[in-house]
Amino acid sequence: MITKPKLLLATFNQGKIREYRSLLAGIPYEIVTPADCSIAKEVAENGKTFEENAILKATAMASLSCFLTLADDSGLEADALGGEPGVRSARYAGEKAGDAENIKALLERLKTSPDRHRTAQFRCVIAIAEPHGKVELFSGVCQGMVIDEPRGKHGFGYDPVFYIPELKKTMAELKPEEKNLLSHRARAAEKAREWLINRVG
Repeated sequence: MITKPKLLLATFNQGKIREYRSLLAGIPYEIVTPADCSIAKEVAENGKTFEENAILKATAMASLSCFLTLADDSGLEADALGGEPGVRSARYAGEKAGDAENIKALLERLKTSPDRHRTAQFRCVIAIAEPHGKVELFSGVCQGMVIDEPRGKHGFGYDPVFYIPELKKTMAELKPEEKNLLSHRARAAEKAREWLINRVG
């Protein structure tokens, strides 16, 4: 039996792990998680950009595991707030904030913004790091707008308030298979997927 090379997903977020297992299904790699590699410590995301944070996580976990490692950083960029929450999306309401608290903080900020335009985008940057340090980057964007009331039960993060006008649904109202056709993470992952397949040859 041919042993597949391992690909470590450098995240402890179970929602992301589920999405990546779906998005990368069928690639010629065995997908593993930090728990599978006995890695318990998260990497500090202290970069100033999505790219910096993705690279930090990918290179740190690749060094610890000695496996090819995929990490991402992603978030919501609201135009009326100058691109916030941006890299602070996961902790917009504080370091220990949950999804509901972050959504509340976002909506409060938008209420007091002089710019009532609600256009926004989800952006994702994926970094894939070799154990020796070489890194490849892939990015994806999904355009939409922020609505005042959460809708939908799927997804995570800001999905319930991210509305896609052409579909007349929030990201959280989309079934996982629908989201995986158009999300920022799906678009970045499609590029990463092609690179991963070509790397094996």
